[in-house]
Amino acid sequence: MPEQLLQFLVTGITVGSLYALVGLGFAIIYNASDVVNFAQGEFVMLGAMMAIALLSAGFPLPLAALLATLLTVLVGLLLERFAIEPAAGAPVVTTIIITIGAAILLRGVALLLWGKDFHPMPAFSGDAPIHLLGGSTLLPQSLWVMGVTVLLVALVRVFFNRTLLGKALLACSFNRSAAQLVGINVRVMLRLAYGLSAGLGALAGILIAPITFSSYEAGIMLGLKGFSAAIVGGIGNPMGAVAGGLLLGVLEALGAGLISSGYKDAIAFLFVLMVLFFEPTGLFGHKAAERV
Repeated sequence: MPEQLLQFLVTGITVGSLYALVGLGFAIIYNASDVVNFAQGEFVMLGAMMAIALLSAGFPLPLAALLATLLTVLVGLLLERFAIEPAAGAPVVTTIIITIGAAILLRGVALLLWGKDFHPMPAFSGDAPIHLLGGSTLLPQSLWVMGVTVLLVALVRVFFNRTLLGKALLACSFNRSAAQLVGINVRVMLRLAYGLSAGLGALAGILIAPITFSSYEAGIMLGLKGFSAAIVGGIGNPMGAVAGGLLLGVLEALGAGLISSGYKDAIAFLFVLMVLFFEPTGLFGHKAAERV
């Protein structure tokens, strides 16, 4: 039993790391614009699918991953420029509907380009499992997922807390009018948020593709789970979204292993509903409010 729990924890932390990255993308855009970007899951899908396409075209893995991430960032910037910016001043619900429409459009384009098939991607450093205590195993790709997630979360934290650009973005989230009065270009900050969010989503897709394969609709569930992570942690708290993603992944893995894999998604969303019922601002929402 202890070795099974260890296996479930390893699986949960791996999956939760991806939810954390997607949830972090949701939190960044929400902080900058008060908008929930429901195209975030499609950024995950685009990153994976473009990396696979570039690998098939003969590009080496590092270059394919870099180009796929940059192309997805470009898609995020175009979404902000041609869909979000023209709706400036519109009700938040209108902007959310625009992001849902963008998600449907991106899925349709991906379907036309790559079809309905699942596309494999080679693991970064082999498929031979690493044996842990008690017979538990860990795929090398899981180490990549967890390691890169820790690195990206640390870089995002440093960006927000230590750089002028990051502090300017935070200023826009606290009070957009005041930020504009002190000379911060709010429009540029909004584009930066969408670009950064798209890049995080693309990297999450590239990291998970060797484990789960990818398809044109792979981003739907990841987007929902990332949104759930952001809600659990407190939608306005980027680091809370990371914690929420890890917690959601571990609970999901434990539920699938100890109860039934058929209830995996139901357990995750039931937990989200319980959090919303007892703590509507999220588990870490109050901390963000006190800091502001």
